[in-house]
Amino acid sequence: MNEKPISTGYLLKRFYPYFKPYLHILIFDLLCAAFTGACDLVLPLMVRYITNTATTDLAALSVGIVAKITAAYIALRIIDVLANYYMQNTGHVMGAYIETDMRRDLFDQFQELSYAYYSGNKTGQLISRITTDLFDIAEFAHHCPEEYFIAAVKIVTAFVILLRVNVILTLVVFAMIPLMLFFALKYRVKLRRAFKWQRSELGEINAHVEDSLLGIRVSKSFANEDVEQERFEEGNKRFLTTKKVSYKNMAGFRSVTRFFDGLMYIVIVFLGSMFLIRGRINAGDFVAYLMYIGVLLEAIRRIVEFTEQFQKGITGIERFVEVMDTHIDVDDEADAIEAPDISGDIEFENVSFSYDDASAAGHKGSEGGGIDSDRVLNNINLKIRKGENIALVGPSGAGKTTFCNLIPRFYDVSGGSIKVDGTDIRRYKVRSLRSKIGMVQQDVYLFSDTVAANIGYGRPGASMEEIRQAAVLAGADGFINELPDGYNTYVGERGARLSGGQKQRISIARVFLKNPPILILDEATSALDNESEYYVQKSLTELAKGRTTITIAHRLSTIRNADRIIVLTADGIAEEGTHEELMQMEGGVYAAMNSIIL
Repeated sequence: MNEKPISTGYLLKRFYPYFKPYLHILIFDLLCAAFTGACDLVLPLMVRYITNTATTDLAALSVGIVAKITAAYIALRIIDVLANYYMQNTGHVMGAYIETDMRRDLFDQFQELSYAYYSGNKTGQLISRITTDLFDIAEFAHHCPEEYFIAAVKIVTAFVILLRVNVILTLVVFAMIPLMLFFALKYRVKLRRAFKWQRSELGEINAHVEDSLLGIRVSKSFANEDVEQERFEEGNKRFLTTKKVSYKNMAGFRSVTRFFDGLMYIVIVFLGSMFLIRGRINAGDFVAYLMYIGVLLEAIRRIVEFTEQFQKGITGIERFVEVMDTHIDVDDEADAIEAPDISGDIEFENVSFSYDDASAAGHKGSEGGGIDSDRVLNNINLKIRKGENIALVGPSGAGKTTFCNLIPRFYDVSGGSIKVDGTDIRRYKVRSLRSKIGMVQQDVYLFSDTVAANIGYGRPGASMEEIRQAAVLAGADGFINELPDGYNTYVGERGARLSGGQKQRISIARVFLKNPPILILDEATSALDNESEYYVQKSLTELAKGRTTITIAHRLSTIRNADRIIVLTADGIAEEGTHEELMQMEGGVYAAMNSIIL
């Protein structure tokens, strides 16, 4: 909450490019805004004319003149209605366009950010930035130019007209405005900080709700609903605290302006009455003066009312800029090339890697146990031939998953290089490289869509026949056809309507459809029962044929037939060889692991 905010000028500068394509709408919108203020500015002049004429020469005030004045005012009101309609319709649509463009860019940035970013940020916080924040920015984009433009037109015009009525009275009144703004703007920074804190806590609530709902089966199985309710209540109360702070500052802001609002009226009534008594101002001018002060104060009140929305919008822009300015750890080099039809040779040359603090938390979950930001891999040298079936084994935390995540560049190496077909993978465009690599992981993620759509995700645009063929190769066609709607069956959120084995075979079918030359299997069967493991392992064996395959497995029975087994420890590669060769090593790590399992 005490973090120094980014300057408003810089944020507006970053926001301007999103305004630029719609400047033609904005210009006409501001023109309409000027028309909406015309009635308020012209009416006091009409009343002044009628009052002065009535008090000095009543005979000159004919029905015809009054009718003409009335007709002119009605015409202005019709223009005002049409202008206001445009502002409320097209003006709001302009804000929606800007919101849409910013949401597109923000989502694109989310797609480009590396694993490290998501390890250090909660999903609920990110969702808040792409929804609530952008909604407030859209309101800001539409109302900010209008409100300040209308206020500026009214204040400047009223000032010029009032100077012609009474210079002294006008200068006294307008001298109060800077004083009012001085005290009122003291709350501006406090409001900005309060709104940013409020957004952060709202993001925390979103994150907790998402986490709780996704884990609802776990909480119910442990009868821990009350624990979840207590956790939510804590976050809910923190959010309430932020609201209290923001409302306290808003109350102070509005109280200051309200005080000066009343003070101006008192000064006008008192001094105006004195001038009226002494003949330095006539009745019509005095009435017009009071009306213009009303217009002036109404303009100031609108600015005050908009201050809350302004600060929310600026806070939203600030949070948007924070994401857009986040460095993309893994990106294409300036002269990166498309990955060709690679054969699958992989070489690690003196590869070292360490997680930074931002990604350490996410890494702990994947590697299982005490991983901090210290070096995970150190001077790894390994050659994998095309079509070779390699198995990675070793204790938890040794870096097996990290080893595999470096090949598709989910992270970049800290030292050394990884080559595919003799070319450093950093020379390839990231998406092009990843299109050549298929991954089957223990934690299968299925999208909330149909079976066919989830398999088709492996190669967008694939025909239904190709999807079906991929399912056949994965051994999934049989159970898919038994589902209520076959391939059109909705799988539920994260595939909740399917068993673990069924989800895994669908994920394998997805990779079959992709048909990559390099395959990474990250403990793909460790969470399955024996029957499901049998069918999935059979599918994986079929999938691995003719591909360079790297398998991570805790169940050593699944990798006995690997061409080579690599034993990875905290000190690096400890052993390598076939199952038979490693079992013959006296005091070897692999032999010890087998004896523990047996």
